[in-house]
Amino acid sequence: MTRTSSTSSGPVHVVGAGLAGSEAAWQLANAGIDVVLHEMRPQRMTEAHRTGGCAELVCSNSFRSDDASTNAVGLLHAEMRRLGSLIMRAADANQVPAGGALAVDRDGFAAAVTEALHAHPRIAFAPGEVAGLPPADWQQVVIATGPLTSAALAEAIRAHTDESALAFFDAIAPIVHRDTIDMSVAWYQSRYDKVGPGGNGADYINCPMTKEQYDAFVDALLSGAKTEFKEWEADTPYFDGCLPIEVMAERGRETLRHGPMKPVGLTNPYNPTVKSYAVVQLRQDNKLGTLYNIVGFQTKLRHGEQLRIFRTIPGLEKAEFARLGGLHRNTFLNSPKLLDGELRLKAEPRLRFAGQMTGCEGYVESAGIGLLAGLFAAAQARGASLPAPPPTTALGALLGHITGGHIETIDAGPRSFQPMNVNFGLFPPLASAPTRGPDGKRLRGNDKSIAKKQALSARALADLERWLAASLRSPAAA
Repeated sequence: MTRTSSTSSGPVHVVGAGLAGSEAAWQLANAGIDVVLHEMRPQRMTEAHRTGGCAELVCSNSFRSDDASTNAVGLLHAEMRRLGSLIMRAADANQVPAGGALAVDRDGFAAAVTEALHAHPRIAFAPGEVAGLPPADWQQVVIATGPLTSAALAEAIRAHTDESALAFFDAIAPIVHRDTIDMSVAWYQSRYDKVGPGGNGADYINCPMTKEQYDAFVDALLSGAKTEFKEWEADTPYFDGCLPIEVMAERGRETLRHGPMKPVGLTNPYNPTVKSYAVVQLRQDNKLGTLYNIVGFQTKLRHGEQLRIFRTIPGLEKAEFARLGGLHRNTFLNSPKLLDGELRLKAEPRLRFAGQMTGCEGYVESAGIGLLAGLFAAAQARGASLPAPPPTTALGALLGHITGGHIETIDAGPRSFQPMNVNFGLFPPLASAPTRGPDGKRLRGNDKSIAKKQALSARALADLERWLAASLRSPAAA
């Protein structure tokens, strides 16, 4: 941790006592910084919450896999535990049977978080809504109000950031791990070999379809089971340009092959004399080149249906998905454009954002970003600067996605940044992936994939320990 000349007097204000805000407040208070925690509930409830307690779980009681050796979210659990996470402490204390997953008793979990925060001598609660930008005399603020941010605050943020929209139905396209695409079927090519900004004329992965395959695909889209809107979501509009693919298919059988699946300007090198009837394109989604999103495939199909239908696409028969498509009422920032590497608003650095507002998905991811926001804010309050955790860690990889890991492309439009769960596709590749097991035998298939994930996790935890020793356990951090 490096010392700087900038310090802040007075408490740090944390707006929102969900998982991210609760974790940020806890990290600040444990670092010796006074905190004022603002929560509008129960004075003003959201459409989804039912209590006024901290860290209320509104959708699921699962924190997903707790396997720290082969699962990215389990690794995130482990990293947060090493950083003294309140959310993980409360989850572990209120665990219910769920196989290899970490699931919790909702009421017990929220009660444990609420009790810990109320008991901390450095945390003061300020009930009531923050109905607009925080006052100018709040020198440091962490805004962690989540996807159900009040209309007044969301409108103030929108106006201050000059963004066109913050709350909308966001139909999200699936993302595929690059190394699971069958490149003996698919090929690299940009339409008409066009070289765009930063491109080389071969910027897309293309998956060809015959007429029979296309017709079967459209039939599957039309008949596939879809998610339903919740009552409180009914009036939220779609984001421009993000119509679900099945909605497009409903407008006519040929709509898709004249839209995102048009075959023009593309030549299949494996069969150059035969024109594809339709082509599915995938575009690089992160700077590492490990993740590709399926262009134009925003969807509200149920997850099981997506796996079944999208794996009928030639070249994607064995695809592994870093994220499946979904339909969400979202309130989030275009973070790579608006936030710096410490989650501060570039236009007004006293405002720092955390949780789902920054463009992460999932309970654990939101709490993890809240944890980092708390650590960054605590360092700033002491007149210091905390380096970001290494990008090889789960926390660092997630932060990197939010603050600059996503690729902006001309054809994707200005809001191509999308929320993401933590996954190994966000991590830098291994310098040398394991090829043999402990017994010396060559690794194949699933064994090779497991060994790769184990190596990524081992590297992450080792790098996290080095970061902790250098940044948070050094004399300069005291």
